[in-house]
Amino acid sequence: MAALQTLCLVRSSCFIQSQLPPCRGRWRASLQSLPKLQSLIPFEELTMLTERPTIKRNKLVAHKEEQNNSLITAKLLAIAEAAADRAEMHAIIGEQRNNWNHLFLHSINSINLTASLMAAIASIPEIAASLPLNLSSAVLFTSAAGLMLLVNKIQPSQLAEEQRNASRLFKQLERSIRSLGASTSSESDVEEAMEKVLALQKAYPLPLLPGMLEKFPKVVEPTKWWPKQKKPQRKQGVAWNGWSSEMEEEMRGVLRVLKSKDEEQYVRLGQLVLNINKFLSFTGPLLAGVAAVGAASSIGGGVHGSWPAVVGGALAAVVNTLEHGGQVGMVFELFRNCAGFYRRLEEEIEYNLGEEEKEMREQGEVFEVKMALQLGRSLSELRRMASYSSPSSEDAEIKEFAGKLF
Repeated sequence: MAALQTLCLVRSSCFIQSQLPPCRGRWRASLQSLPKLQSLIPFEELTMLTERPTIKRNKLVAHKEEQNNSLITAKLLAIAEAAADRAEMHAIIGEQRNNWNHLFLHSINSINLTASLMAAIASIPEIAASLPLNLSSAVLFTSAAGLMLLVNKIQPSQLAEEQRNASRLFKQLERSIRSLGASTSSESDVEEAMEKVLALQKAYPLPLLPGMLEKFPKVVEPTKWWPKQKKPQRKQGVAWNGWSSEMEEEMRGVLRVLKSKDEEQYVRLGQLVLNINKFLSFTGPLLAGVAAVGAASSIGGGVHGSWPAVVGGALAAVVNTLEHGGQVGMVFELFRNCAGFYRRLEEEIEYNLGEEEKEMREQGEVFEVKMALQLGRSLSELRRMASYSSPSSEDAEIKEFAGKLF
């Protein structure tokens, strides 16, 4: 039995060996015919397969940031277009109200002078039609007094100056917003631009009633057309530096001169012009009313009663010419706006000096150049004002003004 098993094993091994070589050759040929794995998938592609999720994630984040920047730019451009439209509206309405001033000025003067002439003619004894002339002059004087009260209430020349200044400020705001949209911006920039537009709209309203600015305020205050300044955010790529102790002393000196000289001067001049305007606004209708009473009293045949009408009507025309021909209301608004201009500069300096972190301030050298240009001075002239920052110097010793533009 053992011999038989050994014989079977030898035969089976011989059978397997006889069958293996053809199979081994076929497998070897099939393996050689397959393309190499390295030639199908290079090592670089294998590396990219592992890095592809990270690349896709970075591309998605960059795409979202690009969409967000495009949206912010679109918002800023929309605000800029609104500011440009407001500037055009204020320019048109300002021209209209300037025409109102000329129209009412010449109309009221014509009415007063015509009524005075009729009253003078009616005072001649040989004139038979004195009654109709005196009655007509009384009606004309009454109409002139009513028109003068209306015009003195709205002050068309002051309204025109408000719209002119608003148009200039809206154009300036439009340019700043467009330049902001061309750079890297954020949602805070959009909110700040909106606040500036709304603050300017509130400072210079378009409608007359309601919303018109008070023409005879009890206390003269500088006009404010800017919102409250907010703390700027840190931005990459922007250097918030350039401040030194010398520049801080310089800005403190400028701030002191602005408060003690420039703003105080224009507030004082505004109060003076306001008092003159109040006197003229009261005197004009009063003289026209006296002339109307004089013309009415001469209806019964009094010859001497017409002369108060003649003199009162002529003086009313003179007062109306001084007030509205001289555009006293416009001068008052101009002084108030100039005081507001210097108040805005004061707040900018106080805000930057009050910020302890110098990196959060506006860039020092740019701020210095901007202040020098807005005050109409050179950099060397502006730096000489650092001497006024010393507490030992008195306000009476300051002889010059900070601004040279107005």
